[in-house]
Amino acid sequence: MANNSRASAAALAEQIAAQYSELPQVTAVSLGGSLATKQSGADSDIDLYVYTVEDIPLDARQAIAQSNASQYEVDNQFWESGDEWIDQTTGIHVDVMFRSTHWIEEQINRILLQHLASVGYSTCFWHNVSTSKILFDRVSWYAQLQVAAKRPYPPQLQQAIIAKNFPILRNTLSSYLYQINSSMRRKDTVSLNHRIAALLASYFDILFALNELPHPGEKRLLHLATTQCKLQPNNMVEHINHLLLASTEDEDVPDRVNDLVDSLEELLRSYGA
Repeated sequence: MANNSRASAAALAEQIAAQYSELPQVTAVSLGGSLATKQSGADSDIDLYVYTVEDIPLDARQAIAQSNASQYEVDNQFWESGDEWIDQTTGIHVDVMFRSTHWIEEQINRILLQHLASVGYSTCFWHNVSTSKILFDRVSWYAQLQVAAKRPYPPQLQQAIIAKNFPILRNTLSSYLYQINSSMRRKDTVSLNHRIAALLASYFDILFALNELPHPGEKRLLHLATTQCKLQPNNMVEHINHLLLASTEDEDVPDRVNDLVDSLEELLRSYGA
């Protein structure tokens, strides 16, 4: 995204945040995604997070969306509760997600205090909270949440993520490699692609944990891993590209999985993880 486009998007985000700030249910509004981390491109959208103490009436949400949009959707429930629209002036895609303050506090505590790992993407909420830019903060609640989130990577969390995600790469009967082999025997290309995607999700979860970095989410993962992770498996980019190429040709996928996991396992062993 060019500097002038980035400035336009930032100004639009501030304008929309000001509209939400007038609602009594709203405690804070933050700007996340590539705009907040200064990695936005030409097609980047605006990711806003609206934190509330109680639900905002749908008519109030619709009024804000409608006032800005050439095309809008309200109360999407596909992932988090959210509204989306295309800004009528700039053409920028605006994505607004609504979260309760209590819910996000629980997610951060789950990660940083309880050290609970997930299968892939374990620390994404931590990264999101830490890197988002505050646009509105009624009682400094979000600033305090960011202070709590900006702490050293807990060793117990690192261990939990590796322990949960590494065995399912290939070491169990429910592993991704086992399922990939089954998919290939069935000639089930949809299942094959699904399992490869899941394997890569766990792979990157392990890699970011090993490097004591909160997981940055699903976009630009290979670029972020190569530029931010000091500890990298040998030939990581080559192995990932070979795996993805093999998946389209339905050839040598298990071998490419083993190449990828072998180098990761070697890295983990060398650092005693």
